[in-house]
Amino acid sequence: MDNVVITIARQYGSGGKTVGEMLAKEMGIPFYNDNLLKMASEESGISEQLFRQLDEKLKNSLFNRVSLDIYTGELIPPESSDFVSEKNLFNYQAEIIKRLAKTQSCVIIGRAADFILKDYPNVVSVFVHGSKEFNLARAMEYNSMTEEEMKKFIVKTDKYRADYYKHYTGREWTDARNYDLCLNSSKLGFQKCVEEIQAYIKVRF
Repeated sequence: MDNVVITIARQYGSGGKTVGEMLAKEMGIPFYNDNLLKMASEESGISEQLFRQLDEKLKNSLFNRVSLDIYTGELIPPESSDFVSEKNLFNYQAEIIKRLAKTQSCVIIGRAADFILKDYPNVVSVFVHGSKEFNLARAMEYNSMTEEEMKKFIVKTDKYRADYYKHYTGREWTDARNYDLCLNSSKLGFQKCVEEIQAYIKVRF
């Protein structure tokens, strides 16, 4: 296998992003998260601000109701009135993710990347989760909210991530069947999560 792509979906506070950063560093490969928005902006010519506003818009609309707009792969051309639509902004992010998967080894956080790359043989999809107590304690380390505020924020954030995933994939975000590996960071710790992913890659490829 010339290149391996690891996609990581994660519960808020579980440290999935940290695991991804550690894994990318140990493997000596690029790490992609919010920087995908800048790349999609450069590719499409659409303002990066519009991509960032899409995230906020979806947080407000999807939290109240989940509609389905399952990703199929087509880009909407610039002459169309839907060129800067929610659907096409996601499509351009997906194009960047697919291009990365074809050309390099890397770690990609979120963005329903596991679904976008579901037919790619060089992809390892991971879901990182933790106990409520672990996720809360870790989230409290990085935020100035009260414990009750943080509990509500975690529930809201995970609901948004689940709704976002279902909106574009038609699948349930926490369904283990969507992923190659589901890792409990509250039991393993971050370093052992990294080691588990590396061990899986070695066995599979």
